[in-house]
Order: sequence, then C-alpha cells, then structure tokens
Amino acid sequence: MTDSQFPPSFEGPTCSLPLPHGEQVVMGHGSGGRLTSDLIQRVFLPAFANPALLAGNDFASLNLPEAGNLVGALAISTDSHIITPLFFPGGDIGRLAVCGTVNDISMSGANPLYLTAGFILEEGLAIDILQKVAVSMQAAAVEAGITIIAGDTKVVEHGKGDGLFITTTGIGWIPPNRQIGGQMAQPGDVVLISGTLGDHGIAVLAARGELGFETAIHSDTAPLNHLIQAVLEVAPNTHVLRDPTRGGLATTLNEIAHQSQVSIWLEETKIPVKPAVHAACEMLGFDPLYIANEGKVIVILPAAEADAALLAMRNLPYGLDAAQIGEVKADSPGRVLLKTPIGGTRILDVLAGEILPRIC
Repeated sequence: MTDSQFPPSFEGPTCSLPLPHGEQVVMGHGSGGRLTSDLIQRVFLPAFANPALLAGNDFASLNLPEAGNLVGALAISTDSHIITPLFFPGGDIGRLAVCGTVNDISMSGANPLYLTAGFILEEGLAIDILQKVAVSMQAAAVEAGITIIAGDTKVVEHGKGDGLFITTTGIGWIPPNRQIGGQMAQPGDVVLISGTLGDHGIAVLAARGELGFETAIHSDTAPLNHLIQAVLEVAPNTHVLRDPTRGGLATTLNEIAHQSQVSIWLEETKIPVKPAVHAACEMLGFDPLYIANEGKVIVILPAAEADAALLAMRNLPYGLDAAQIGEVKADSPGRVLLKTPIGGTRILDVLAGEILPRIC
C-alpha cells in the first residue's frame, strides 16, 4: 500500500487533479494507479494527514511515548481485501488477507507480531465457506509466526455485499537504527525482485474462467517476513522494500522513483516472468509489469550487498527465482525506464486505469 506523499493505508502515485463535483467512485479508483492517487490526494489526505501518513510507506513507523526501556518503533498497517472468487489456485481471501498485511508490515524491516481482522459477511454466505477461510487465515498466521489477537464481524443484507470482505490491521516492531522506506533509494543502488511476476493476477483470472483457456498457474500469495529478515541479515544497508501488489512492478517503482526523486532503469530480459504467464498476457493484451503480485518483494540496496541478498533469497522457497533487474540513477528523477531486448528504451508510467478486474 502506498507511495510518497501518500498514506500507508492507501496506494497510489502522486496526482494533483481535482475531483469534479458530483463524481462517483468507479472501479478504477481501486486499481492502485492514477485514479487511486487522485482519490487519496483529494479525499483522504486532507482528512487524515499527519506525519506518519505523509511518510508514504506501506506502514506507519511510530515511536512510543514513555515506553520505558523499549527501543525501536512500532510498524502499523491496515488493508482491506475483496476478491472473486473467494478461493483460487494457490490461495483464498483468508490467506490473502493475512499475507498481505504481514508483507506490508515487513516492508519497514519490522518483525510482524500481531494481527486484527474485521469481517463483513453477506447474508446467505455458507458457514462452511467462512470456516474454511478462518482455518486458512490461522494457517497463514502460523506460517508467518504472528498471532491474530482481535476481530469484529458485521453482516449486510443479501445483495448488498460480495459474500465476504476482510479488513486486517497488522502490528510489528522495528529494531532501532533501521531506516527503510520508499524515500531512501539512492543513485548507484541496484534493484532486485524476489521472483516471477504476474502469477497472482493470471491465476485469479483463470479461476474466474476469464482466460478462455486452462492454465496451471498458481497465485504467489505468501508471507515474506522470513525472507525479508534473511535479506536484512546479510544486507543491513537495504534502503527500500516494497511489495508490487496493485498496479504491479511498474506502478510500484514509479512510486519509489517519485518518493526518492531518482530514476529507476530496468532491463527487460532480466525480469523473471513464467512462460505461461507471458503467454496469457500476450493473448489477452496485458503487460505482466502491471499485474498484481501477492508474494513478491522489491529490494533496493547498495550494489555491494546485492549478491549476498540474492543468495539469501534463493536459499528460501519464496525466493528461488530472485533476480537483479535494474539500477537507480540520479538523472530523469521520478521516472522508470525499461531497456528493451532490441536496444531501445521506453518509459514505464503508472497504471492509468483498471487493467484487470479487482484481484486483491
């Protein structure tokens, strides 16, 4: 969730367009792209702006007043989860809710500790479906090593919901002297990605029957806190961690480029995409760089620590396909550029609309 100048609970890159009088919410406002940013800048920031939100990261880092001998800071993040279908290859809305919030907390370099969950249930939802979701949430929590400590449930009338929505809030602890955020990228840094792109988005579309053909692609939904801690052990000077969820890799890197006022240069041939995902994107006219992921992390760090970080990721199940995909430069600040296989360069802008139906 988020960007520079944007609150951690709301994703989207900077935008200064006014909201026309009488405008209504449209699906594109939930895309994580320009319309989302528009909504954030004109509605949420004026209402909620404070230093923690304005830092623009996937978490809020808060010092505790009169915390005695405690050192470090709290990391807090809130996220809401809607997806159709509720179950898909590689995951379900419950696993998605837990992993998504664990990952947002982890992007601060924090150790996730606790989670709260709010459930909005539509009248008529089968209890056994809700039970399966709850069991899946607990299994994901155990895998991540966190505890679900509180929750709330509301029910809406039939036809006024979409079966089940889940909102989660995560709490973690940031060790002292650890400063990681989207504003920290520096010229000379390199860009790593923990694995293949687009798996989640294509898996969900396949589960909906919207691909027009069968595929064995599974969502990458996973808790990344253990992988991130392994990276930080060998690369303590890591500057940025960010999960490329809504809007995908391209939109997320645009957020970071704006926050840090640097340019980010990618090499297309080095970006890992599974052949089946690439084929599906070609058939449907999608770009895998803009498709949502739910189990990947972007790592931006000094070049001297890149090899150690890659090795640490590749030694873990969720980092087997980790790769170095680009570098950070000082020129053309705020831009993301892609070097193509034929020697050309193209600008990767933020997601402008709703490239796919909602998948997170």
